[in-house]
Amino acid sequence: MTDSRIATAQLGTDGPTVGVQGLGCMGMSFAYGPADAGESRATLERALELGVTFYDTADAYGAGENEKFLSPFFKAHRDEVVIATKFALSIPPGEPTKRVIRNDRPYIRQAVEASLKRLDVDVIDLYYMHRRDVNVPIEETVGAMAELVREGKVKHLGLSEVTGGELRTAQAVHPIAAVQSEWSLFSRDIEAGVVPAARELGVALVPYSPLGRGFLTGSFANAEKDLTADDFRRLQPRFTGDNAAANAALLEPVRAVAKAHDASLGQIALAWVQQQGAVHGLPVVPIPGTSKRARVEENATATRIVLTEEELGLLEPIAAKVAGDRYADMTFTSAGRE
Repeated sequence: MTDSRIATAQLGTDGPTVGVQGLGCMGMSFAYGPADAGESRATLERALELGVTFYDTADAYGAGENEKFLSPFFKAHRDEVVIATKFALSIPPGEPTKRVIRNDRPYIRQAVEASLKRLDVDVIDLYYMHRRDVNVPIEETVGAMAELVREGKVKHLGLSEVTGGELRTAQAVHPIAAVQSEWSLFSRDIEAGVVPAARELGVALVPYSPLGRGFLTGSFANAEKDLTADDFRRLQPRFTGDNAAANAALLEPVRAVAKAHDASLGQIALAWVQQQGAVHGLPVVPIPGTSKRARVEENATATRIVLTEEELGLLEPIAAKVAGDRYADMTFTSAGRE
């Protein structure tokens, strides 16, 4: 593993410059079963050494615990890191496992103050609307977010799981630096509307789950059999039952390409996502999640893998053959509203 730092990219026309690969931090305290706090802290430090400067969290990850966990690392490296967090998934009192989508102005102001306090920072570098509440006009939501920029609480704005039309409407209110959506060899629905809109508007794409929540690495084949009872992936249709078996078979071309590059399955999956920036003509900064140093080193190396046209062609048919949706309920995703 070389220690040379990864390349950089700019988020949006006027957004921050970050490492061309970020780090998804959710799994350090939420969703994917138990994590080792000490190893997670070491992973954060190792990522920064490798030039990973873009760190992604949200107030909903562990009901704020993920932001608290990251706070000491951010404080120690404030001038070196770009902090992204999100609002919109409200937790009703007395119902810690439930999430209600809220995009209204009073909630946004409440949420940003809570995140600032948990993160122990004066300003959030990139503040995302995590999910879209269709009952609130997006112009109102982005207008409220823009107030936070003017007040110095937030530097740049982002949106997650919005449609191409919603992005255009939002951009007319205030510049959007980045759109975060699921994008991988298994999930390509955003290419129909979101990616063209982002390219047209000069907005960066930040793919979450670029490794198909780990399935594309071959680390598990069936969520019900291979993962712990508290693992979120057991609730996702494509990772269980007959769907999982059918989807595992789709990894064969990934294995063939990986062998040609002496790389892992995950590295090829990440290289494919990274290369979509050149394919579609816009900045693409994936945020693979991990809490392990060895994985962040492996992932960073993937930024230097370039796939041939023949290899891209071999991988092209995979997404259309995937069995099962990426969520049990797709209504809160961009694909569910396009």
